[in-house]
Amino acid sequence: KELPAGKKGALCLKLPLPPACLMGIWENDEKYRKGYLDHFKGYYLTGDTGYIDKDGYVYVLGRMDGIINVAGHRLSTGEMEEIISKHPDIAECAVIGVNDDLKGEVPMGFIVLKQGIERDHRGIVDGAIALIRQEIGAVASFKLACVVDALPKTRSGKILRKSLKELADGVECKIPATIEDASVLDHCKEIIATLGYPKIKKNK
Repeated sequence: KELPAGKKGALCLKLPLPPACLMGIWENDEKYRKGYLDHFKGYYLTGDTGYIDKDGYVYVLGRMDGIINVAGHRLSTGEMEEIISKHPDIAECAVIGVNDDLKGEVPMGFIVLKQGIERDHRGIVDGAIALIRQEIGAVASFKLACVVDALPKTRSGKILRKSLKELADGVECKIPATIEDASVLDHCKEIIATLGYPKIKKNK
């Protein structure tokens, strides 16, 4: 079902694909079919979310696995990152979904400041929260955010959002062999604790 201009959804490519595109998964045609072709008949699922504007330009918002479910509302963490990055004092950021007993998931933001910024961290965090509220609305429930020295990344520059989520949810965090600096995760764990995470469930 094609969506109207500006409406967010799954980005798909109409079949057949051009030559040299992904033709299958090595020795696992069934996984390829189920993962990419069965979701939307006649289309290849890219795994990205986005929208197409009225002029036909395609905007990629992020991976579909970057969609979190907040009280029944499907929200893109990639879109939240894009909005937070508009803050003049913020160099980069990452947003993850953390488990919440009431809403299922809530977003948590990690903010890296631009060099030389010495403003009060609370004011910058409040500014980021206000930006999300202004552009997405209160439905985003974006209230958890913190300033960190750096984001955990692989040597190729990919942010380790899964590792951050594992730390916040209190599950075993498997540190990838490709991590650039493992000490960054230790720092993030300390900062996450200041937000009251991971939450310890009391035995009834």
